[in-house]
Amino acid sequence: MKETIPPGFKSGFVAIAGAPNVGKSTLLNQILGEKISITSRKPQTTRNRILGVLHRTGSQIVFIDTPGVHHARRPLNVRIVETAIAALGDVDLVLFMIDASANDVSSEAQILKQLDKTGCSAVLVLNKIDKIAKYRLLDLMETWSSRYPFKALVPVSAKTGEQVDVLVDTLQAHLPEGPPFFPDDQLTDLSERFIVAEMIREKVFRLTGAEIPYATAVTIESFTDEPKRPLITIHATIHVERRSQKGIIIGKRGTKLRQIGTEARRAIEGLLNVQVFLKLFVRVDKNWSQDSRMLRRFGYL
Repeated sequence: MKETIPPGFKSGFVAIAGAPNVGKSTLLNQILGEKISITSRKPQTTRNRILGVLHRTGSQIVFIDTPGVHHARRPLNVRIVETAIAALGDVDLVLFMIDASANDVSSEAQILKQLDKTGCSAVLVLNKIDKIAKYRLLDLMETWSSRYPFKALVPVSAKTGEQVDVLVDTLQAHLPEGPPFFPDDQLTDLSERFIVAEMIREKVFRLTGAEIPYATAVTIESFTDEPKRPLITIHATIHVERRSQKGIIIGKRGTKLRQIGTEARRAIEGLLNVQVFLKLFVRVDKNWSQDSRMLRRFGYL
């Protein structure tokens, strides 16, 4: 029997766009109340477009978390930016996020240029309001309101959740009427294998420094349900570009790799609600981030 859609029900796609490290993934996780997009203090953590579905009584909002837009040169970073820009072309609304506490907003020009080109409906979100004085926030809102005809300007703190409910109400108000796109029990279109790989990569980002996180990719080699007990066995490979990076990932007597594995396993068990046996391997794929064949294998092309 076909489900009846309530009169006035709204649905639509909302792209979350912004420079690296402005809090896009943190906001998506806060809105959904679930972690589907990885986060870290390092910029360019998100490499793929991440889809998350918010189900409300009168609406269904489909969010697309995009990689941070920046001035890219390396093939991997160029592809990351292309992914972000492409997501702005076919959505009902763009959620353009800026870091209200930042002084450098040069990367935002690329997004404004794309908005001017397409004429997309957009809502400006000023994030990290917990870090700035109120008078400065008001000045920022006045400045940005003159740069583009935004449907609304909403200050929030994605970290604390302040004003996030106001933002969601605002987005819903500017979406068209229509039926839902996804069943009411679906949170994302991502596979468990993809999310697991991302959770491992997040721990690499958080637990290593310098260039190491940007030189790594993660692939899931096997994902097996044990038939006789509630246990999932996962074998995953962390790919790096140089032998010296492999040594750093492994650490003295394997301590760093064990730390990455332990923290990743706990996060994966929280996601899957089952005991997990996680085995990590480290492999050198020389200069993979500049190799189109490897970029395609890792899902970036």
